[in-house]
Amino acid sequence: MHEVEVKGILSARNGMNIYRGCTHGCIYCDSRSKCYQINHDFEDIEVKINAPILLENALRSKRKKCMIGTGAMSDPYIHLEERLGNTRKCLELIESYGFGLSIQTKSARILRDIDLLKKINEKTKCVVQITLTTYEEDLCKILEPNVSTTKERFEVLNIMRDNGIPTVVWLDPILPFINDTEENIRGILDYCIEAKVHGIICFGMGLTLREGNREYFYKKLDEHFPGLKAKYIKTYGNSYEIGSPNNSKLMAIVKSECNKNNIICDNEKCFNYLLEFEEKDKYDQLTLF
Repeated sequence: MHEVEVKGILSARNGMNIYRGCTHGCIYCDSRSKCYQINHDFEDIEVKINAPILLENALRSKRKKCMIGTGAMSDPYIHLEERLGNTRKCLELIESYGFGLSIQTKSARILRDIDLLKKINEKTKCVVQITLTTYEEDLCKILEPNVSTTKERFEVLNIMRDNGIPTVVWLDPILPFINDTEENIRGILDYCIEAKVHGIICFGMGLTLREGNREYFYKKLDEHFPGLKAKYIKTYGNSYEIGSPNNSKLMAIVKSECNKNNIICDNEKCFNYLLEFEEKDKYDQLTLF
């Protein structure tokens, strides 16, 4: 890791990344792409040491409360968070100033902060977003080697459900010729249905590859799936969008199961939900006690 001081922490849409880089090792990670200009080794985590101070200044100066997002580019619960606690410091500020939270992770470490998530959700709205890609545990450990397995993430979803915290699942990415099967998708959907997730975000069955993440992905294909890189190159060339040949069939299953189980599967509606700030009525808050 290395520490830096940055000039700002919130984007124009009130998103933030407390860290840059990741140690989860997911073989498909788009954040490795060179277009994001991470000019250091991806596993050498850049720690924004003044993030909590900048966040407090930003929250104090805002005229209107809103949802604060984190986790879109760098997981807020990477391994270093156990020791540094910077994500928790930021959540404490969000709760203290009465803002909402939309947080995305693949790690069960988020359970450490469930006390803060509950407090935020009692005041406003807290939405926990979890990425699920691979139902089969052994395959998950290959594709996402240094992070909580799918079953562990499913348990996180169940705990959030039991604590009244809404959840959204990212069904993305799905890798052609690896996990783009009906069995895999139905397994993940069964988890989502049991956990009563609010919505599922899915941009179609496939992934994106560009300079930076393409090379890493192909290296991992050679390690774990010999011969598959050649099939990718023959099928897709240097395309950015790598679509599964099973896309139509699998997306029909997703939409059908979501409709049957009252799960939002329209991406625009899901994003609107993540951005929509909801202030609980003060009388309703008092009735909680």
